[in-house]
Amino acid sequence: MNGNAALATAISAFAGCAAATPVLRRLALRWELTDRPGGHKSHRRPTPYLGGIAIMLATVVPSLAFAGPAAMRIAGILVGAVAMALLGLIDDVAPLPPPTRLAVQGLAAGVAVMSGIVAPVTGGRLDIVITLLWIVVATNSFNLLDNMDGALGGVTVVGAALLSAAAFISGQPATGLLLAALSPAALGFLLYNWAPARIFMGDAGSLFIGFTLASSAALVVTGAGAGTGIAVAGLLLPTFVATVDTAIVLLSRRRAGRPLLQGGSDHLSHRLHRLGLGKRLTALALAALAGAAGLLHLATTLGWVAPAAAAAGAGAVACVVVVLAQRVRVYPSIRPKTSIRVRR
Repeated sequence: MNGNAALATAISAFAGCAAATPVLRRLALRWELTDRPGGHKSHRRPTPYLGGIAIMLATVVPSLAFAGPAAMRIAGILVGAVAMALLGLIDDVAPLPPPTRLAVQGLAAGVAVMSGIVAPVTGGRLDIVITLLWIVVATNSFNLLDNMDGALGGVTVVGAALLSAAAFISGQPATGLLLAALSPAALGFLLYNWAPARIFMGDAGSLFIGFTLASSAALVVTGAGAGTGIAVAGLLLPTFVATVDTAIVLLSRRRAGRPLLQGGSDHLSHRLHRLGLGKRLTALALAALAGAAGLLHLATTLGWVAPAAAAAGAGAVACVVVVLAQRVRVYPSIRPKTSIRVRR
């Protein structure tokens, strides 16, 4: 496998997604598969789904076509990722209860782990459980990150490209090829999802992206050898934006006494928007943050930065961002009721 295969994969993925997205958009409108405005949602008109299916097809097909026999190395990721896309599609059409979603996600993560993806965090059997849980948590974190036009798409373009480079450097060309398809596929989708969005990826796309990135990061770490610092940095940095966003939301909802699993306009993107950034600038800011984390991960892969130092630094930055984000007011203030005295 050489650079020509990676280039052909990237071009095919971009062209395939850019061509398939408008077709699927028309089908979604015809079948009335749309996300209707209301509640905490900011869009003003019904917007079609199915963009995630275009991303999935444009990622999987070129990867299988150009990887050849090496595709067996990423078979567990592909099977689980496609299952996530189908789960998301079903959930887009008819919302599923959380236990059902988690059960399917756990099974898909189990397939990835059984294929040999085990991040060496502790060096023992506990790593199997840690890897499985991490894939499920990170997958849902990326699902939550899809809350504004272009946000998840931009993060995916940058994050998958840098993780692809790390995979190739680590001697894992099949994983690198998969990510080299995901990044341009997301870019092809962004042509139609950039604010104002004409189509959404839906859960089919966000779950597919989350599972692919989380599992690929774990696979790169698996092949990198033992070492807690390497494992933690390799898991955290490629998923940094999604992880921080989830931490911000869970902490703020816990402090406000709100349901943890209920949707809301309290994500990092919404807070940046409240600070004055437009939707496009917000998406670019998130992509830049993903780029910084991805570059740090690439530096650890090249041996320029100690993995333990990178993990500690990323953890410190994450804590600062989570704390500072709490200062941005996103929930309506509750005014105390005033009693009216009636004179007799």
